[in-house]
Amino acid sequence: MENSTFDTTNCSNLIHELLQKQRQIETEFEIDLNRSIIEEEETNCFGDEFVPIFNNPDNADEAIDNADEAIENAENAIHNAENQVVPDKSIDSNSEQTTKSDATEDTNPIDAYGLDLRGSFVGVVRETFEEILELYEKHAAILGFAIRKHTTRFKQHTKIVTEKNYVCSAEGKRHSGQKKTKLVEMVDEEDVNVKTRKPRQVSITRSNCKACIRAKVNKEGQFEVVAHVIQHNHELTKPQWHYLHRSERKMTEEKVVTIKTMKSSGLTTMDTYNYMATEAGGEQNIGHSVVDHLNFCSRLRMEQIEAGDAQTLVNILSQEQLEDPNFFFRVKFDKEGKICNIFWRDSMMLEDYRIYGDVLVFDTTYRTNRYNLICAPFVGINNHWHNCMFACAFIGDETTDSFVWLLQTFFKAMEDRKPTSIFTHQDQAMANDIMEVIPNTRHRLCIWHLEQNAITRFGALKKDKEFKFAFNQCLKMCVTEQEFEAKWQAMLQKYELTEHSWYKRVYELKDKWCPALCRDFFSAGILSSQRSESTNHAIGFRASKATTLTEFYTIFKKITNRWRSTEKYDEFTCSKSIAFTSLPLSGMLKHAAQVFTLSLFRNFEEEFGYSMATTVQMLGSNEECLLYQVTLEDKP
Repeated sequence: MENSTFDTTNCSNLIHELLQKQRQIETEFEIDLNRSIIEEEETNCFGDEFVPIFNNPDNADEAIDNADEAIENAENAIHNAENQVVPDKSIDSNSEQTTKSDATEDTNPIDAYGLDLRGSFVGVVRETFEEILELYEKHAAILGFAIRKHTTRFKQHTKIVTEKNYVCSAEGKRHSGQKKTKLVEMVDEEDVNVKTRKPRQVSITRSNCKACIRAKVNKEGQFEVVAHVIQHNHELTKPQWHYLHRSERKMTEEKVVTIKTMKSSGLTTMDTYNYMATEAGGEQNIGHSVVDHLNFCSRLRMEQIEAGDAQTLVNILSQEQLEDPNFFFRVKFDKEGKICNIFWRDSMMLEDYRIYGDVLVFDTTYRTNRYNLICAPFVGINNHWHNCMFACAFIGDETTDSFVWLLQTFFKAMEDRKPTSIFTHQDQAMANDIMEVIPNTRHRLCIWHLEQNAITRFGALKKDKEFKFAFNQCLKMCVTEQEFEAKWQAMLQKYELTEHSWYKRVYELKDKWCPALCRDFFSAGILSSQRSESTNHAIGFRASKATTLTEFYTIFKKITNRWRSTEKYDEFTCSKSIAFTSLPLSGMLKHAAQVFTLSLFRNFEEEFGYSMATTVQMLGSNEECLLYQVTLEDKP
C-alpha cells in the first residue's frame, strides 16, 4: 500500500461520466458481444487504479451493478478526501504480494503537470502527439508493459495528423496463416541428404490485449486523450526487467555520437557496448540492448556503402584530392564498366619516397576484404628503421596486366623515380612484370614469405628442431657462398630432400633470397629476418574478410598516421638526446653517434664491438691486392 494525493474534482468528473455510461450500457451491449471479453476486476475503492468496467460486460444487469458499486465507492472516496489519502491496489495478477511501489521505486508517478502517471489520461491535453506518446511511455514504464504505435488518421487530402493510437505490445493475435504451415512442411526430416533451411520459430507474444490510448485533435488544435484503456489481460513485467521493453530501448542522438566516435577510434562493436555499459553502471542502465547496439552499428556500416562500396571509396579519394592538391589516385575499369583496380598516395608519401625510396617492399598477399580483392601496399624503411608507407592499391587479380598497370601507375605517381631494390613474394608473374617495367632494379624475394611457404612444405619434419635449425642457417645465417652451398647440400642429403621439387625450385632462386649472394647492393636490412615480418604484417593484422573497402581505407589511414606519429617522436628523441654506449665515445664511434639515428647507432655499435674482437691475419698478396682473413674466436 502507498498513499497518494487525491483530487476531488477528478472524482466528481468520473462519477458524472459513470452516470452517462450507465444510460448507454443496454444499447452498447449487443455491439460488444462480438468483442473479446476483458477479465473483470472488482474495484473496492476509487483510487489511482480505478477503471470503469463497462467496455465488454457479460450482460447488461451485471454491468449496471458494477457501475452502481463503482459510484458508491466513488462517493466513499469523496467522503475520505478530507484525509487526502487513497488506498492503493496491487497490480500483479499473481498471488505474490507485489505492490505498485515496487514497480515505481525509481520512477516518479507524478509528472510536471501534477498528473498521476499510473491512472487514466482521458481528458489530458498536449500540444503535439509526440508529447502524448512520451506521456504513455512513462505510464508504460511505471506499470510494466511495452507499447507500440498503431493507427494514424490524417486530415483528408493532407498529411496533417488528426488522430493517433498507441497500444500495448501484446495487442492483436498471432497470424496463423498457410505460409507458416508450408514453411514447416519444407523441412524433410526423412531424407537427410536434402539440406533445407530450418524455419524460424517465433514465440507468441500477442494476447489480444485491449490496453491502449487514443488522442484526437480538439477544436483548439491540441491533442486530447479521448480514450484510455488501462486494464491488461496478461501479466505485467517485473521491475527488474522493465529496461528490456522495446519501447524503452532507444538510440538517442547522444548515444549515436558516442558510438560513432568510438568506432572511428578503432574500437570493435562489442568494445563500444561494453564501455557504455561500464560507464552507465550496468547493461540495464544503457537504454538499449546488445542486439540494438549490433543492429545500429550494422546500419551505420551499411550507410557508408549504400551508394556502392567502390564508388564510396572513389568519392572519398576525390575529397582527399580537393583537400590535398598533391594527392594522387587512379581507377581502372573492366570491360563491363566495373571498378577493378584502385591506386592512391598522398603528398607525404611522395616526400617519403623521395628520401627513402631506395628500397621498396611490394606485397600482394593480402585479401583482407569482403570482395576478396588483393590489397597491395608499397612500404619502405625510414632512417629510424621503421616502416613508412609509399602508396596502396586494390587489384582484382594477379595477372600480368594488373601488375604492369599497378607498377606503371606507381612510378608515374612517384615522378618516375626507380628504387635500387624491390622485395616481393614468390610470384613468377610479378617477377616477369618487374623485369619489364624496371629492368635495372634488383628484384629480391622476401625471406618472411619464403619461410612461411617452407613451413607448409616441411611435412613430417615440422616437429624436427634440428631440421628447422639447419634450414634457418641456410636461409639467414650464411656469410659466404661456399658456406651456403655446403650447408644446403648437407641438409638435403641428411633429410633425403635431394629430389624434392619445392627445394629444387627454391635453390634455383637462391640469387634472390640468399644473404650471402646479395651483399653487393643496399637492402636496408630487409634480407635479415629482423625487418621482413613487421613489414609484411603492416596492415593485415587490422583487417578481416568482412572488411569493406571504405572501412579498409579508414584502417589504412589510421596505420599511416600512427607510423608518422612514431617518426615524429623518433625525430624529437634524436634531437634531444645523445646515444649512450659502454665503449669510449671517440673517433669513429663518436662520429657515428653524430650522424646516425639512435636505432641505427645501436646496430652500428654492435658491429663495431664485433670488429674490436676480431683477429686479422694476412694470407698473401699480389700486384693488385692484399688478402686478409678476419675471424672471431670460436667461430669458423
